[in-house]
Amino acid sequence: MKKFISLGLIVILTITALFTLGGCSNSKTGFTIAVPNDTSNEARALLLLENLGLIKLKSDAGITATILDIEENPYGIEFKEIEAAQLPNTLQDVDFAVINSNYAIEAGLNPTKDALGIEGSYSAYANILAVKEGNENSDLVKALVAALQSQEVADFIASKYDGAVISVVENLTDGYDPSVDYDALAGKTISVAATPTPHAEILAIAQEILAKKDITIDIKEFTDYVQPNNVVESGEIDANYFQHVPYLDDFNQENGTHIVSAAPIHVEPMGIYGGKLTSLDDIKGE
Repeated sequence: MKKFISLGLIVILTITALFTLGGCSNSKTGFTIAVPNDTSNEARALLLLENLGLIKLKSDAGITATILDIEENPYGIEFKEIEAAQLPNTLQDVDFAVINSNYAIEAGLNPTKDALGIEGSYSAYANILAVKEGNENSDLVKALVAALQSQEVADFIASKYDGAVISVVENLTDGYDPSVDYDALAGKTISVAATPTPHAEILAIAQEILAKKDITIDIKEFTDYVQPNNVVESGEIDANYFQHVPYLDDFNQENGTHIVSAAPIHVEPMGIYGGKLTSLDDIKGE
């Protein structure tokens, strides 16, 4: 009789424990989230996920965080590190993906409408015009900077991208730099490597501005984050427009390149998008 009572008590206690544990959280586990695999953008994605309450990073992780810096992962999220440009293509295979706005836009996603969560306009991640070190103060580069930091370009960004791309220029120009001798630059060409959206589109507006001074911007489109820096380092192309400073710093350190920022132009808030699942509530069990 005592044996049966003991067995019954064990069963009751086990059921009670399971019920209690289940009552502590309505969330499931085993969700997959794809994030960029380059250091700076992965950190940016993880900081966004922390702000959304999905993970907790080590206190000193900062803008160099990796998945190894995750201190708490209460929802058992599995992270898939994917090359940034390929992230939209992974949505059918993962629950969620954190995607740079330029790649989201190219894939037909609207960051302000389709993103389930989006970061703020952090100045640290402003996309820059970059050149080989030593060329940042040349008149041709200064002319391009003035065109990109113009009111006309800022207005285009605001109307074209509806918050998915945001100008970070504080002192907008009329398109021209008063210190530059534009007559001496007439007939010259500056080549710029850029990703198609939004960078090449923005450059097209600057192209029209400088065309009035008989200066040509030769836009070379690239779809990756490596070659634009390589061709500027080699001197094949004069400048590029696709990256933010944290990414550039990592690239220079890893590759021994000597590329510098000539000017910040805009920021593209990073967002998390639904793949197999369509709401972050599915993770939190809300």
